[in-house]
Amino acid sequence: MKWIYDLGMHLLRIALPLISLFSKKVQLFHKGRKNLFTDLEDFRKTKSGPLIWFHVASLGEFEQAKPVISGLKHSFSNYLIAVSFYSPSGFVPTQKKTPVEVDYIGYLPIDTTKNAAKYLKILQPEMSFFVKYDLWFNFLQCLNQKRVPTFLVAAAFRKDQVYFTRKGFFRAPIFCFNHIFCQNELSQSLLNEIGYKQHSLSGDTRFDRVAENAINAKEFPEISKWVGDSKVMVLGSIWEEDMDLLIPLINSNSDYQFIIAPHDIKSKHLQTWANQINTKTLFYSQWDQIEKSPVLIIDNIGMLSRLYQYATIAYVGGAFGEGLHNILEPIGFGVPVIFGKVKKEKKFPEAETAIAQGCAFSVGNSKELIERMDALQNSLELQNAKLAAKHWVETQLGASAKILAHISKYLKS
Repeated sequence: MKWIYDLGMHLLRIALPLISLFSKKVQLFHKGRKNLFTDLEDFRKTKSGPLIWFHVASLGEFEQAKPVISGLKHSFSNYLIAVSFYSPSGFVPTQKKTPVEVDYIGYLPIDTTKNAAKYLKILQPEMSFFVKYDLWFNFLQCLNQKRVPTFLVAAAFRKDQVYFTRKGFFRAPIFCFNHIFCQNELSQSLLNEIGYKQHSLSGDTRFDRVAENAINAKEFPEISKWVGDSKVMVLGSIWEEDMDLLIPLINSNSDYQFIIAPHDIKSKHLQTWANQINTKTLFYSQWDQIEKSPVLIIDNIGMLSRLYQYATIAYVGGAFGEGLHNILEPIGFGVPVIFGKVKKEKKFPEAETAIAQGCAFSVGNSKELIERMDALQNSLELQNAKLAAKHWVETQLGASAKILAHISKYLKS
């Protein structure tokens, strides 16, 4: 089976230039990897100290890694931190605003045996982390051969994943890890069933991240003034399918001000949305900060996680399409969340749990959304949802501390 996998990786490498002609995302994927090894060599020539490597698929997984990265930098400041991304949607925004704790970010090369060996020879990590998923066979095998302590953080497995339905080659990546830190007990049970015992229940590091973000969130003075004493609904990571529900709500609800943060700030749909909203709508990038309007479209990146501090209620997008975005960011501020009916429920277990906790609500159409908003007009119901959000976050903190306590024995301060 490995030879088929390796052949597939080589064919992908050959086909990328052609595929990139027809897809902007693939174009970024291909172009970003052109000087990958040269950039890596330049980095290691200027910074040659001991290094810890994190690999993440995209932005969401990087958010899960951040509390662990921060903890490592605080306790082991002599170590460099390198982060690799698979997806341009994670790399591009992080490149524009790299956290101070991270010394290097780049793309992960295509998972061939040759690429893995070359990448790790240049990078020379003394420890490596993979976050949640995106487990690459050749990289993990190479790390294993080099005896680099390797960990999987925030693992949330499902029974239908190939690691548990097939043996041999398909299961091998799991056994390359020195330890797997699981988000939930189901993941532990699945690992036990295949005979992997080096795991523990740490929880979801995103709770540590959103709690930290809520405590340290800086204000936007102009938005604080715009909000005033009004009730605000923040619409985060919004897609066109979400706006089909939200525009009728905005047009029928004069009690709230609305902050709309699109998933794609360059989408052609933004002006269409503004035209369909009955009241005057302002674009943040063109706003003189004096003009008044109950609707503000945020066409800048990097603001959303801090905008939730102004929310009375939040709506998080993506459930009707690519996948539900981060509902824990508003919940970290004690804000109740509404979202669409999740298509891939098994991939977003936090959605079901948040509903059970009483701080989140799922809607299937515009009518259900308006009814849910009407219900939350009841001050007692709104307050109960806020308290449920705060309680859930408080009871889930500490995942990063558990991980750091375990891996610290491998490091020298």
